Amino acid sequence: MALTQRNTVLNQKAAAHLLRRATFGATKEEIDNFIGLSPKTALQKLFAPTPLPKPPLAEGTILSWTTTPPVKGEDEGKYQEYFKRWWLGQILGANVPKTEKLAFSTREKMVFFLHTFLTTIQETVQSSRALYFQNVLFRKFAFDGNSTSKLSIKELTKKICVDNAMLNLLDGRLNVKNNPNENFSRELLELYTIGKGLTGKIPETSLPGDYVYYTEIDVQQAAKVLTGWDFDITFSTLDTETNIPRGKLKVSSSLVPNQHDNTVKTFSSKFSNSTISPNPTLLSASGQPTEASILDEISQLINLLYTQDETAKNVCRKLYRFYVYHDVTTDIDATVIMDMVNILKANNYKIQPVVEALLCSEHFFDLADLSVTNDTFGAIIKSPLDLLSNTLRFFEYELPNFETEKELFYKKTETLLGYLNLQGLNFLNPYDVAGYEAYYQYPLYNRTWINTNALANRYNLIFKLLQVDTKKPEDITIDLVAYVESRFDDSVVLDPKAFTRKLASYLFPLSVENTEITTIRYNWFESEYTKIGNNYPNGAEQYLIFKWNLRDSSEADLMDARGMLQDLFNSLLQSPEYQLM
Repeated sequence: MALTQRNTVLNQKAAAHLLRRATFGATKEEIDNFIGLSPKTALQKLFAPTPLPKPPLAEGTILSWTTTPPVKGEDEGKYQEYFKRWWLGQILGANVPKTEKLAFSTREKMVFFLHTFLTTIQETVQSSRALYFQNVLFRKFAFDGNSTSKLSIKELTKKICVDNAMLNLLDGRLNVKNNPNENFSRELLELYTIGKGLTGKIPETSLPGDYVYYTEIDVQQAAKVLTGWDFDITFSTLDTETNIPRGKLKVSSSLVPNQHDNTVKTFSSKFSNSTISPNPTLLSASGQPTEASILDEISQLINLLYTQDETAKNVCRKLYRFYVYHDVTTDIDATVIMDMVNILKANNYKIQPVVEALLCSEHFFDLADLSVTNDTFGAIIKSPLDLLSNTLRFFEYELPNFETEKELFYKKTETLLGYLNLQGLNFLNPYDVAGYEAYYQYPLYNRTWINTNALANRYNLIFKLLQVDTKKPEDITIDLVAYVESRFDDSVVLDPKAFTRKLASYLFPLSVENTEITTIRYNWFESEYTKIGNNYPNGAEQYLIFKWNLRDSSEADLMDARGMLQDLFNSLLQSPEYQLM
């Protein structure tokens, strides 16, 4: 078995590696608390049940607009921005109790994965409530292993077929029996279930309408199954299993779902010419379709798609690329991915057991020991979201309370969204329905995040976060002096060599012992730390000691002590090493 469970306890490097990948970042204290745990125990802590977040509020209100039907004249565009800023706050663990932050962050990482997989685009959906309830749906299914219910990626795929946001995004609301719209059914097969095979190794076919694992006929028949649905602008149609709003059926004046194709749908030989038929016991007395019969057809369709091995492989490849590395080689596909597929099937298509097995495996931890210069394996380039969240979480930055300080919360999260956009992540607005390029675009994948403009803005983000001479309430700043005082002993802070290596062991995906960080490189970090005191007669290190010990005596000494810390942290956090995870 390729996914052999690691039995040795976590050292600092392994703990930091796990928390970087499984969550949206961890503090020094949280990393330290995971040292000495077995991987299994660590995963139990990360996937522990955690309370759901409260819904977003509009400024000046105590009730969420998401719980009320839309009214004429409301500022829908502003609500969409509120939702985006609210979700970013959840990703950063806003107002989450300290003891629950890691499990909360693990779940939000999974919610974000589901967003990258079953993508939405705000500018196309144009509904804050639809975006919010899809987010709620993803959170409902994120920790599917913690429930004995039938929560699973397969069941979530059934729900997404009639999700309001998806009905808007891929024109499901326009799909009617006499004029079927194939936009959603095409992406359902190509992106959300079967896929097109291992990227870079997709088999060729010369037959028109043959996509190797499915055909144009299958797209057409799937579209017929999905006919008859509409966007529910009132958000009053609730799914009976999740109690979350979903789309509604188009009905005639006599309430018959008259836009659903009630015929037998016959699929191609790729599916052994299987058929999907309305269940006679669920039809009306006159043989007309009912909501129950139409939902049953959708269930039949997704069940049929999940009989294909390529569907489970597609899900597992996406999980692997998200949590481990983009390069799924033929060898990894035949070993690690197949182990993940077997775990997925054995657990009735729940994805949490798959992720736990992956993050608990020797394979996952072995990657941390390999050089990032290796062309086959290496560290993932942090997404703008990971770069932002990892940095703020490490320095224990807390956003204002989004219930009691709504205006300031929304201003600060607006600032953060601006940082993400400058780095190439238009949050909730990927370029197309396949999602953000870094998670699917062969062969660049995560290298998509790095270009001339984006790289400069990644470095500028760090510079801005470490400034304290802010003049605007919406600015995000980290007080390095206060942080270092709370987390490091003076003896370490005043030893440039020890302090630099200690920080690197938490911040970089490489251990101190790795030769990839050379002595020359460490010497440069140390020199940045002490360069302010280069002209001090007694030496730069003595200047550091002098200023640090006098930091409470005068504003000038405090500014000099802070300046040295800023120089050190800027050099570390703007380094190529920190851009990796």
